[in-house]
Amino acid sequence: MMRRVLKEFLIVSFLVAAAATVAFGVNVTYDHRALVIDGKRRVLVSGSIHYPRSTPDMWPGLIQKSKEGGLDVIETYVFWNLHEPVKNQYDFEGRKDLVKFVKLVADAGLYVHLRIGPYVCAEWNYGGFPLWLHFIPGIVLRTDNEPYKAEMKRFTAKIVGMMKDENLYASQGGPIILSQIENEYGNIDKDYGPAAQTYIKWAASMATSLDTGVPWVMCQQKDAPDPIIDTCNGFYCDGYTPNSKNKPTMWTENWTGWFLSYGGAVPYRPVEDIAFAVARFYQRGGTFQNYYMYHGGTNFGRSTGGPFIATSYDYDAPLDEYGAPRQPKWGHLKELHSAIKLCEDALVATDPTSTSLGNNLEAGVYKTSSTCAAFLANYDTKNDATVTFNGNSYHLPAWSVSILPDCKNVVFNTAKINSVSTVRRFVGANVGNQLTSSNEISSDWSYVSEPIGISSNNAFKRRGLVEQINTTADQSDYLWYSIRANIDGDESKSVLHVKSLGHVLHLFVNGELAGSAIGNANNPTVSKDIPITLKPGINKLDLLSLTVGLRNYGAFFDTTGAGVTGPVELEGLKNGSTIDLSSMRWTYQIGLKGEGLGLDTGGSTLWVSGVPKSQPLTWYKTNFDAPSGDNPIAIDLSGMGKGEMWVNGQSIGRYWPAYLAPNSGCSDCSYKGPYSSSKCLKGCGKPSQKLYHVPRSWLKPSGNIMVLFEEIGGDPTQISFTTQVLQSLCSQVSESHPSPTESWSQDKSTRKRKQDPKVSLECPHPNQVISSIKFASFGTPQGQCGNFTHGKCKSDNALSILQNACIGLKTCSVGVSTSTFGDPCVGVVKSLAVEASCE
Repeated sequence: MMRRVLKEFLIVSFLVAAAATVAFGVNVTYDHRALVIDGKRRVLVSGSIHYPRSTPDMWPGLIQKSKEGGLDVIETYVFWNLHEPVKNQYDFEGRKDLVKFVKLVADAGLYVHLRIGPYVCAEWNYGGFPLWLHFIPGIVLRTDNEPYKAEMKRFTAKIVGMMKDENLYASQGGPIILSQIENEYGNIDKDYGPAAQTYIKWAASMATSLDTGVPWVMCQQKDAPDPIIDTCNGFYCDGYTPNSKNKPTMWTENWTGWFLSYGGAVPYRPVEDIAFAVARFYQRGGTFQNYYMYHGGTNFGRSTGGPFIATSYDYDAPLDEYGAPRQPKWGHLKELHSAIKLCEDALVATDPTSTSLGNNLEAGVYKTSSTCAAFLANYDTKNDATVTFNGNSYHLPAWSVSILPDCKNVVFNTAKINSVSTVRRFVGANVGNQLTSSNEISSDWSYVSEPIGISSNNAFKRRGLVEQINTTADQSDYLWYSIRANIDGDESKSVLHVKSLGHVLHLFVNGELAGSAIGNANNPTVSKDIPITLKPGINKLDLLSLTVGLRNYGAFFDTTGAGVTGPVELEGLKNGSTIDLSSMRWTYQIGLKGEGLGLDTGGSTLWVSGVPKSQPLTWYKTNFDAPSGDNPIAIDLSGMGKGEMWVNGQSIGRYWPAYLAPNSGCSDCSYKGPYSSSKCLKGCGKPSQKLYHVPRSWLKPSGNIMVLFEEIGGDPTQISFTTQVLQSLCSQVSESHPSPTESWSQDKSTRKRKQDPKVSLECPHPNQVISSIKFASFGTPQGQCGNFTHGKCKSDNALSILQNACIGLKTCSVGVSTSTFGDPCVGVVKSLAVEASCE
């Protein structure tokens, strides 16, 4: 009897324990105001992090910093060509481990928006489509085409099935609360005619039939069929209205900056403008907003699209390419999120009412019998204003929004930055005895010269010029076009006229580089007359055509070709004639000999000791030790031309420091007024990108192998390792405008105004302390972090007060008031600016 009781007890205990491990699902729906999670409307802040643009060891830190920055949701695309490079052969390992990434987000207590697409755009090669789709008979992508729809459904179902198998949808107890089907199709659907409408209806029906238990969205798709939610993408979405009164207003891409193109200057977007756009969105009825990007990362390998998209995908995001908070952008947005969350009860309880407060002045109010929140907006691009609201007076800087969680007290203004600023720099790294005093790699170089022209047994002949993508299937950036021309008589100076769909072309005449033609991001096609000298008799002409990422956007982008399409003509011969070579018999070779030999891994016995400089078509190899410490690593490729780099067999990506940005177009940029991708630029006249991220997880302590393939000629001895360090830590706070986290108690029942705002400094690394105060000024300081200057009004004791309060501590706070520093200018609103260093 006792055994039976014990047995029954053990069985019950087992069942209870098993039940405790079951994750119970939550119900995710929506109404006209918001997403509804377990019966409760939610105001949500989201940010984009694309898992393959960083490494698995970086994921936990990126996710945690996103959470600390006030995000509720992490958004990511799913990259079809990454996971299925060959039809029915899948890869979800390493940087491609989507399930691991989603689970890490769940572990941090955040939600996931999974944008399956499967077209992603994203400045990603071929828009995320695997190129083998292009070769399916009868296929037309992104329209009502049966071969395409079959493949799209198969992959979408594959991803949904994987997520279901791991119980990752919210309906199963997982973190995924949203999924997306298609992507910005409404921008180009007119080009596909009537079939676009039937395709979108099919895509919506297909997605919902997969029974994920969570809502689906379509961004930039005003005719998204019910129950799909149509959403907005852009720099501003405060005027967006969904296509049904039953759907919430959602912003799936708030562009925090812009992507970088080779040959272009570096775009950036002031945080005051981002905060203004976000506050206006929530002011006017929005309840879900996503930053694209919150962390941009790196386009490793040949993943960039465009064409001409750079390897860096930093995007001026709140978390930079290497994962560090970009300050004050990260901190200012964090404070914005705190202010918005103080308004959440009011935002989800009712619709906003809008009232004009004057010219370009507006109040948005959410008011019920028990709660009230207000947003006061000045969308004038030049003039500050003072407005009266609820019997009180408020100062509103131009192009700003003030947030009042109780309709009385301002806790945040989008134009007033009180968060910490930082200056991060890349400095020469210590990698043992392999570096000179200037941090150049200086030992053990070897090289292999890539043959010019045809060197493969797999070469083939065709009459006429072939299109590159159909020929290479994007297995390589490179395609050789080779022909021989017979010249009668004496040496002849001629011109070769070449026209190509792009993106770059190198001409070799009798084994010597004669000239190059380069497209650009706006016009990748090239047409050029290259002067050449021909010898009597047979002349060997070799054209090396290459792509710099395949097009990723636009109607029928998949049909955009590449390569030498002609005409190819010899002009200016001595007899005055022109020879059209276009229709003659050419010899072709896909890719480089070094690619076929696996030189990118450092293997082969062909390596020769030495380091020839300024030599085109050269493979270089060296060994190196990993830089010490744990700071992020970048390789400075100044001195190199164009090519691709590998570390321990992993492709860092394409490099092109020889392509300089235009000398003009960069100037001081005001946050006031509408932003565009060309409004705020820096780095004019400099290489578009010279620093290339090397993930520490790809390195061993010693014995690492670096390989470069250089196309046009460079000097690898100028290459140097750098590490990212915090150079300065800054804060500037006004005596009269405290931050929301300092002016409000988060407990809404005990909100109270604090007396003085504070400047707070904290070294980011756990083992660092504040080692010096480089600058301190209380009064009217000017400038920004790294170049503060005293204003006409300044206290004499600010520096000593900050030194006494902060040096030797990891964190410190100092009140910003005349009671601390005295009053150097009575009647003037003063601020405290501080710049410190950490060691």
